[in-house]
Amino acid sequence: MFGLMMDEPLLISRQLAFAQRFHGAVEVVSRTVEGPIHRTSWGAVARRAAQLAHALTRLGVKPGDRVATIAWNTHRHLELYFAVSGMGAVLHTINPRLPPDQLVYVVSHAEDSVLFFDTTFTKLAQLAAARCPSVRAVVAMTDAAHLPADLPGALEYEGLLAPEQEAFAWPELDERTASSLCYTSGTSGFPKGVLYSHRSTVLHSYGIAMADALAISAADVTLPVVPMFHVNAWGIPYAAAMTGSKLVLPGPGMDGKSLLELIDDEGVTSLLGVPTVWANLLAHLKSVDRSLTTVRKVVIGGAACPTSMIRAFEEGHGARVVHAWGMTETSPLGTANVMLPKHQGIPYEATLAVKAKQGRPIFGVDLRLIGDDGLEKPHDGATSGHLQVRGPWVASAYFKQEPTDVGTHADGWFATGDIATIDPDGYMQITDRSKDVIKSGGEWVSSIDLENAAVGHPGVAQAAAIGLAHPKWGERPLLLVVRAPGADPSREEIGAWLETRLVKWWMPDAIEFVEALPIGATGKILKRTLREQFAEYRFTT
Repeated sequence: MFGLMMDEPLLISRQLAFAQRFHGAVEVVSRTVEGPIHRTSWGAVARRAAQLAHALTRLGVKPGDRVATIAWNTHRHLELYFAVSGMGAVLHTINPRLPPDQLVYVVSHAEDSVLFFDTTFTKLAQLAAARCPSVRAVVAMTDAAHLPADLPGALEYEGLLAPEQEAFAWPELDERTASSLCYTSGTSGFPKGVLYSHRSTVLHSYGIAMADALAISAADVTLPVVPMFHVNAWGIPYAAAMTGSKLVLPGPGMDGKSLLELIDDEGVTSLLGVPTVWANLLAHLKSVDRSLTTVRKVVIGGAACPTSMIRAFEEGHGARVVHAWGMTETSPLGTANVMLPKHQGIPYEATLAVKAKQGRPIFGVDLRLIGDDGLEKPHDGATSGHLQVRGPWVASAYFKQEPTDVGTHADGWFATGDIATIDPDGYMQITDRSKDVIKSGGEWVSSIDLENAAVGHPGVAQAAAIGLAHPKWGERPLLLVVRAPGADPSREEIGAWLETRLVKWWMPDAIEFVEALPIGATGKILKRTLREQFAEYRFTT
């Protein structure tokens, strides 16, 4: 027997229609590539998305066609999010930090038909237009006054929209219709495409908006510093439309000074981004002797967040930190770290130990740990295993590849490539990537824990731990350190700091200072590159 309920499809166009009808006057603010702050509303975003859908139709875009963007977090990019998917086409957001050969690869692999670009990325648009035959039109996301002269034939975004009607008959799509395409930023081989659906995107929006997840609501002023070209800005544009949150978009201004100006001017209450962004913001706040007065919540994901950063936001600025985990293949959110009632009233140092974990699964996501023997490991908070995940917004296959290539097991679980523990309350902690874990004498050394301990030292700006060959132990850790500006800690000083924070056999066998660490397209440290650079390094003891 089936229930007698209406069968309404879960569609991105309905999120936008809801925002227009019930939150139409709520502001959407963005810093533009041209410079000035742009102010609009959810109602205006909906009307311009309709104009854009008409313009795309005029350009010959059909359902299922891929439409690419190389763009910052701005109101125009937001309009593309809803127009492209809403009309039944597929939005393909491209990371501009990809190496040129990988950028050409993803455009060609996706067979993008139209490419929209911010003028900051004109050279990348030139590259794609010249080397990708599928691209039949390029559109500069600007007005006539700022149209780049060095890309002949480029269309102008504002002129493209101007003649079109402000209403569009959004099609009634099957909710399983593809909505957007994001490519992974793997450190080896070419990126792989993850193809999201309307259903997965809307369900993910519900999930991240929950109080025990990212808690996005109409009471929030939300500033996603996570780029809209990276995993759809963690789904924030969709959830903000669905909940009616005021949305503040930083454009290209992601430095500490620019972010603080937006936070102050717009009364931002909720921040979302990766640790490197927040390290820069905290450094700027310290340099100008300022405190965050309106921010209530800082969501930190993309990489493990050190407890020193959690403490800096919570004790120094009164903002609650939500440590989160996910990946391109999980849309991305899988877990969020929110305290349980049992944690109320316990000492802050004890809560920090919990907050350092990546958090508990949100409804819809299930996690398990698998050992090298293929057997499931207990969730006791101590036993490590290979982390696997499943859920309605988890990838079942990569675009144009067989399902087995995504790492999905026969019983429907996706292998994340992470090593983790899960405690009895469900709090998951990533201890390493399976390819980065340091295997010493048959035991695993967590490079993440070692790095987090190191960056807690006030003289350390960044740190990376890699495993190198050792004649007795198989592998031992080498710690690479970037000194903080104006600081000059010695190896001995950092070693003494670590000795009070790590078990003895996790201590690095050597510490070396470097000017910088190699950073990938999404801001993560490239461990593979470091292992190649230090392949000939030999420990002295």
